[in-house]
Amino acid sequence: MTFGVPAGIKASLGIDQAAVSDANRGPAGAPPNGARGGGPRGGNAASVTAVVVTPLEMQPYEDVLRAIGSASAWRSAYVVSDVSGEVIEINLPANQKVAAGDVLVQLDARTEVLNLEIAQAELTQARDTVQRYERLQLNGNSTITDVTLSDARVAQRLAEAAVGLAEVALEDRTLRAPIAGKLGLSEVEVGDILSAETVIVTIDDSQALEVEFELPERSIALLETGRTILASTPSLTGRIFEGEITSFDSRIDSVTRSVTVQARIENPDGLLWPGMTMSVRLIQQSDPLAVLPATAITWSRNGSNIWIERDGHAEPVAATILFRRGDRVWIDADVPMGTRVVTEGAQKLRAGTRIAAVQGPQEGGPQPASEIGEAETARPDRPGAPT
Repeated sequence: MTFGVPAGIKASLGIDQAAVSDANRGPAGAPPNGARGGGPRGGNAASVTAVVVTPLEMQPYEDVLRAIGSASAWRSAYVVSDVSGEVIEINLPANQKVAAGDVLVQLDARTEVLNLEIAQAELTQARDTVQRYERLQLNGNSTITDVTLSDARVAQRLAEAAVGLAEVALEDRTLRAPIAGKLGLSEVEVGDILSAETVIVTIDDSQALEVEFELPERSIALLETGRTILASTPSLTGRIFEGEITSFDSRIDSVTRSVTVQARIENPDGLLWPGMTMSVRLIQQSDPLAVLPATAITWSRNGSNIWIERDGHAEPVAATILFRRGDRVWIDADVPMGTRVVTEGAQKLRAGTRIAAVQGPQEGGPQPASEIGEAETARPDRPGAPT
């Protein structure tokens, strides 16, 4: 209270400086208030340092790569009109399943029907001519030469081709489903005049979906055909869908530094729809590695180390940090599983320091108050601690 107060002011306040000095000095032979007994800290070779130890565990490290992708039907098709014409009949129920070959749209085909009848009549006439010429030639009729018979056969072949063309033109007036799947929305109505190359409707076969996503450059070593992925979508919260990688690009994008990956997800129940946003996870699990709390790592000029307990003394061991997640690290160190490693208090250790080990929560859980009290009593930096 009197530190820095001039002597004149102390005298005016009635403060006895000698009494203050005696109070600070304490009993005879005792150190001043606030000073530690037992000599310099750590100066006694028999001192014991209390630390928390945890047994070394072996666990695999899971490296999880996450990406956002978009789903599309494994097979899809656009129904397109190859010819122009008037729509006279439609069968386009939105969101309904159709089989391959089902009739979707019928165009006016009266002209094509008549052209087919004409071509068939001409073909019949050409066949009859060839048959008549062949009979006359067999009967010895000299007016039917080989050239005449050959011309008749050529005319028959041309008539057959004309029938084929008429059948194709008639078939083009009927638009059928090229694949089995589910129909999308269509704006085509009866009476519309369609032009060639007009898109009628889309068909998606969603028995399986293809998910395309981007992975960073560091994932190249994990990419292989058939590797399992896990996918989820905000539309179905809590559901996880398994799939497998089917293909991936052969080069890395020079701008995004990522690689495009495609995966297949089976969808027999039809829960997933094409176009859904998919959150994809690719998990790589390593071999079992030594794992410890991050507080067990100390650093020196030689790199990272851990401290182990050996016969009641602390011993440093070089350790290389391989992975880190939260407050745990996976390391590479020449230490067998189960070795007791110092996880708290390692910063105050030196090689050969005697330690009083208190088990960490992972090994023995909370310690009794008596055991902790004994360890604390052995600390040389406490006032009045035995040495």
